[in-house]
Amino acid sequence: MQSLHALLVSTGTVTLAEIGDKTQLLALLLAARYRKPWPIAWGILAATLVNHAISAWLGAELTEWLSPEVLRWLVAGSFLAVALWTLKPDTLDENEKLPAHGAFIATTIAFFLAEIGDKTQVATVLLATKYEPLWQVIAGTTIGMLLANLPVVWLGHRFADKLPLTLARSLAAVVFLALALWVAWRGVG
Repeated sequence: MQSLHALLVSTGTVTLAEIGDKTQLLALLLAARYRKPWPIAWGILAATLVNHAISAWLGAELTEWLSPEVLRWLVAGSFLAVALWTLKPDTLDENEKLPAHGAFIATTIAFFLAEIGDKTQVATVLLATKYEPLWQVIAGTTIGMLLANLPVVWLGHRFADKLPLTLARSLAAVVFLALALWVAWRGVG
C-alpha cells in the first residue's frame, strides 16, 4: 500500500495555515450573506481544487527547472517566509464587493481569487516541490482548506469568535518553520 505521508503533511500544513486566514473571513461573509452552506461548501471545493492543482503542478515543474541545491535553499527560505507570514493576521477589505451571483458561483470566484498569492497557495507550491505523488498534495491541501473553512460556513460567527486565532497562527508558523529546517537539513528530494 502506498504511503499517505504527502497527503497527511499537506492536509495538516494547510489546515493550520488557513486558520485565521482571509478566506475564513470570506467564508464567514458568504455564509452570512447567502445562508446556503451546501453551495458555499461546493464553491470552496471547486475553487480550491483548481487553484491548488495549478499550484501543485507549478511546484512539481520547479523541481525539473532548478538544481536540487538551488531548489533546497529556495524551498527552505520560502517555508521560513511563510512561517513569518503566518504570524501576521489577515484582514478582509471591508470595501470588497461580493459577486451578486448565486452562492456557488460567488463562492467559487471569490475563493479562487482570494487564494491567488495567498500563503496556502504558496504552501501548495512548496509542498509539491517536496512531496510525491502530486495527487496527494492536491488532495491534502484541498482537504486542509475544507477542514479550516467548512466549520466557519456551518457554525458562522459564533464559531469564529471562539477560535483562538493567535494560537492557531503560532502553531502554523511553527509547522512552516519545522518544514524550512527539515528541507534545509535534508534537502528537497
